[in-house]
Amino acid sequence: MKLLNRLFCLVMWVPATQAAGAAPDCPLAGAWTLVAADQLLPDGTRVRDYGEAPAGLMMIDRQGRYSVQIYRSDRPRFAGGDKKSGTPAEFEAAVFGSSTHFGTVAVDSDARTLTFSIAGAAFSNWEGTQQKRSYELNGDELSYRVPARPDGHIPLSVWRRLR
Repeated sequence: MKLLNRLFCLVMWVPATQAAGAAPDCPLAGAWTLVAADQLLPDGTRVRDYGEAPAGLMMIDRQGRYSVQIYRSDRPRFAGGDKKSGTPAEFEAAVFGSSTHFGTVAVDSDARTLTFSIAGAAFSNWEGTQQKRSYELNGDELSYRVPARPDGHIPLSVWRRLR
């Protein structure tokens, strides 16, 4: 009887450990702070896209669920103190001064690509889309390139892992 109990435990233990190892942790899991939000111009010049001191946070959990927030730190405040009564210029600055989205991210380490499956975004046209970015990971610094915009500018994001 003891032998049967041990065999049963072994038979149950092996699939449980295999299942636990079946979904490896996302290699980028953790919290990341924005270091740079630039753009590469068609002539190769690199310029600031979100001002001199952009702010941002990217959170990725072990299953690849993520949230990204990028902001211009010099965004003007709404003069009336209420976003419902903002001026067209205030709304424009708010929209162009931020980029936010969330969903899941898949990492292809061999191809050096990230695929963001965007569930929600401040720019609603992105919702329900998949966006692939080439990336580099050097220690605790992650950088990725967004596909070129219609004007040929390529956004670049650089993040540092928070410890």
